[in-house]
Amino acid sequence: MAKQEDLFKNVVSHAKEYGFIFPSSEIYDGLSAVYDYAQNGVELKKNIRDYWWKSMVQMHENIVGLDAAILMHPTTWKASGHVDAFNDPLIDNKDSKKRYRADVLIEDYAEKLNIKAQKEIEKARVRFGDAFNEQEFISTNPRVVEYLSKKNEILARMAKSLDAGDLDDVKLLIEELEIACPDSGSKNWTEVRQFNLMFGTKLGASADSAMDLYLRPETAQGIFVNFLNVQKTGRMKIPFGIAQTGKAFRNEIVARQFIFRMREFEQMEMQFFVKPGEEMKWYEYWKTTRLNWHKSLGLGAENYRFHDHEKLAHYANAAADIEFNFPFGFKELEGIHSRTDFDLKAHEQFSGKKLQYFDTEENKNYVPYVVETSVGLDRMFLAVFSKALQEETLEDGSTRTVLRLPSVLAPTKAAILPLVKKDGLPEIAKEIMEDLKWDFNVAYDEKDAVGRRYRRQDALGTPFCITVDHQTIEDKTVTIRHRDSMQQERVAIADLKNIIENEVSVRNWLMKM
Repeated sequence: MAKQEDLFKNVVSHAKEYGFIFPSSEIYDGLSAVYDYAQNGVELKKNIRDYWWKSMVQMHENIVGLDAAILMHPTTWKASGHVDAFNDPLIDNKDSKKRYRADVLIEDYAEKLNIKAQKEIEKARVRFGDAFNEQEFISTNPRVVEYLSKKNEILARMAKSLDAGDLDDVKLLIEELEIACPDSGSKNWTEVRQFNLMFGTKLGASADSAMDLYLRPETAQGIFVNFLNVQKTGRMKIPFGIAQTGKAFRNEIVARQFIFRMREFEQMEMQFFVKPGEEMKWYEYWKTTRLNWHKSLGLGAENYRFHDHEKLAHYANAAADIEFNFPFGFKELEGIHSRTDFDLKAHEQFSGKKLQYFDTEENKNYVPYVVETSVGLDRMFLAVFSKALQEETLEDGSTRTVLRLPSVLAPTKAAILPLVKKDGLPEIAKEIMEDLKWDFNVAYDEKDAVGRRYRRQDALGTPFCITVDHQTIEDKTVTIRHRDSMQQERVAIADLKNIIENEVSVRNWLMKM
């Protein structure tokens, strides 16, 4: 646990030191759980967004994009259920004065049981080697059975209590499990109560006539209210999808773990409209497709797992999370939900407008069902960044900090370095940069010894360093250094574009899906 905490501290520190993420309004002591993406962070974030958009929209003939407004008519949120049901169970510790989500406290306790079970499984795997039968061990080992059954029992009880609105039983469960405040160790809790997460604002020139509005807590509703506009103008046929990226805002009870849970964040969502009765087929399709997208980045298949929801949202008939192994454990990265026809029917009811699809094959109108994929862009950033940051001991005993970002996502694809600041080498290096910058985001660096420049680019996640030396003048070749292997090779300047393109092209990475 201490090792994980140290790793997470390194992630936060590295993100600031190398220009990825700054605390917002830092000169005024910051604003809780609000962050600014710095010069390198904004590039990495954009590249993640583009990678998602390319795979989701450009590579699917039946999925189109949308950019809906952040401000929407307030009845939108009444229809969607957010006004009445967008709540989290809140609990305070009387001694530490800290505020927590009651469900997260319980889920964290359950995850500790799961970790204990996994440790027993790993010990057995080492002990029995190739003869190890994991499924048999899980179902027969008393400790593992006890850990996993207790975990499932706890989560099932919590889901049932939350679904029934029985907050007294949620508190009772916390007390029975003897869950303590993570900050103080105190078990002196208040009652559990519901807390609405939406930010309110006003629209109008005067206080008397201003309309009460909300900052959108999700991007999905902008898609639903535009369903018919997109379908008709795009002549879309079921099944089809509408994708969107954009900001959302939630007044989180406990915003924590850096950019994992923030009050202002960005989502990448796609709503896929299907014929009623076919939603489960598409639900399974998108679960597989989205997991493959994540795996295409090469962060390790073992760092992903599915978590099926015990407690379903009011709009869903099936839901699963793709969880990622963050420095603080497995947590939700992306949600795949079968939303039924709840949203479109609700907006029909509240607006008085029909939001139906005319199926020419069946010669009838119906309200489509919806399968949603929703991934947090900021969480995706944190997943990629935290897994990429590594401390490496080299053969000579020295160490280096390297940010092994998937090259397709790296903010800067190549750094051009003149060996010395004289003899015409800077001029050649700048000519190379001027040529490459039409196709890639590249940087020029002439400060310090070349070894120190290599280390700086390693820490920034730059896949290639291109060094211009005196031989370059003679034969128009340069040394290209690969970030991950640190291997160097002599190549012609004319070949640089193809070498970089082969490593960083979206096509080559998405083909891994």
